[in-house]
Amino acid sequence: MQLFSCLMALLLFLLQAVPGLGLPKDTLRCVGYHGFCYHSKSCPEPFAAFGTCSWRQKTCCIDTTSNFHTCQDEGGHCVPPEINCLQEQEGLCPHREWKCCTEV
Repeated sequence: MQLFSCLMALLLFLLQAVPGLGLPKDTLRCVGYHGFCYHSKSCPEPFAAFGTCSWRQKTCCIDTTSNFHTCQDEGGHCVPPEINCLQEQEGLCPHREWKCCTEV
């Protein structure tokens, strides 16, 4: 029983000590875009929905008044990195490695 307690304490320590180890991928992506996880399906003003959090149980909300704008808001299209853009532009895409293009 004492060994089990020690193993559980070590596991809890590792989950707290290693950044991102205990968070779901969608939550890490949301936080990476300076967003926050909201319990409702719609975000309060001035925030906009930008995917999901907590294993698709919550909504990722990003601030629309900051410099972080989604690609579609800027009139672009999100494309995978292997596609060449004729013209790239600033804007957030749901997948971090994707880029925002005005023309493909």
